[in-house]
Amino acid sequence: MERLLIRGGNPLRGDIRISGAKNAALPVMAATLLADGPTTVGNIPHLHDVTTTMELLGRMGVELTVHEGMEVEVNTATIDSFRAPYELVKTMRASILVLGPLLARFGRAEVSLPGGCAIGSRPVNIHVDGLRAMGAEIEVRDGYIKGHADRIRGAHIRMDVSTVTGTENLMMAAALARGTTVLENAAREPEVINLADCINAMGGHVQGAGTSTLTIEGVETLRGVHHRVLPDRIETGTYLVAAAMTGGEVRLKDTAPELVESVLGKLRESGAEVATGRDWVTLRMDGRPRAVNLETAPYPGFPTDMQAQFCALNAISTGVGTVTETVFENRFMHCLEMQRMGADIQIEGPRARIRGVEQLTAAPVIATDLRASASLVLAGLVAEGETRVDRIYHIDRGYECIEEKLAQLGADIQRVPD
Repeated sequence: MERLLIRGGNPLRGDIRISGAKNAALPVMAATLLADGPTTVGNIPHLHDVTTTMELLGRMGVELTVHEGMEVEVNTATIDSFRAPYELVKTMRASILVLGPLLARFGRAEVSLPGGCAIGSRPVNIHVDGLRAMGAEIEVRDGYIKGHADRIRGAHIRMDVSTVTGTENLMMAAALARGTTVLENAAREPEVINLADCINAMGGHVQGAGTSTLTIEGVETLRGVHHRVLPDRIETGTYLVAAAMTGGEVRLKDTAPELVESVLGKLRESGAEVATGRDWVTLRMDGRPRAVNLETAPYPGFPTDMQAQFCALNAISTGVGTVTETVFENRFMHCLEMQRMGADIQIEGPRARIRGVEQLTAAPVIATDLRASASLVLAGLVAEGETRVDRIYHIDRGYECIEEKLAQLGADIQRVPD
């Protein structure tokens, strides 16, 4: 186990590169199971969840080759197992994304149920019901989703809840289905669009990505391609908030400003000067930020994965800001840890009312999930004294070399063993 030690008070200044998006890389790596031929995935971030996905594919007999320049080549010709075991799935819920591709291409799959989630329930019934509508025979037994299908067939499916992984799983299955599939109430996130672009490059026919209705015309086979993962919009937003909180000035390279428009709008509202180009964003903040009100919503609304970071920003802002969480229940656990650092936060159901204070003070805090851990690091950057953030394995699931990037910007931060 490791922890981060942070001495606050340094404004962040300088340039850093944004990594590829974990939430795009994982479904694209699952989609390589659809291809009849090697697929190379570029701009892969070096993260724990990516390593877990590679281990999962390797357990199935898939051949993986890591090239220079953040590329992974995946060859499914050697696959000899269609099982995703509990010991891997329990560490990463996105493992369920292999269910659709395995059933569609190989006609069988056995995937462990993911189990609970620290930020609220994310049920798999939408995945299962959708695949059943497409002709798969599925039973949930012994903690596993066990499925068989001679050939997935097209279906008209309206999902009760707009879910990203559910949309991705059913889209991948539909890519090799017999006939046409229509997915209503589909997720509109950029990562869904990135996956659709990958499938189409393989020879698939996905229309409507980025809207709430997807139409997928199934094909007999898909070919291997070279696909580049899009930049991480949540990493982009996190470093921008860090710069705003510390009164700094940063330039983020190799990113996609159009993917973070709702975040940029709130940062401007907080008093930051923000400029954008084709693949870069700059931010400058003079003095303390102003508190902002926000409500999370599915894309293109304000992302739930940026909620914790803005709670940290509001904690040291002037004024009072209200943060409302509508996507996940039980996602304010980071606020309890920030209170230990002197934050003035009142939680009422899905709403946190935050009155900014002039100075947070260092304290030992515990990261309860990925984005909570990021928010506590941000709080540590502005706290007086040395903040200790424990259980940072959470942060390694979604932020590539966070302490190195922050140190490059001038932060006093180091990783140490327990």
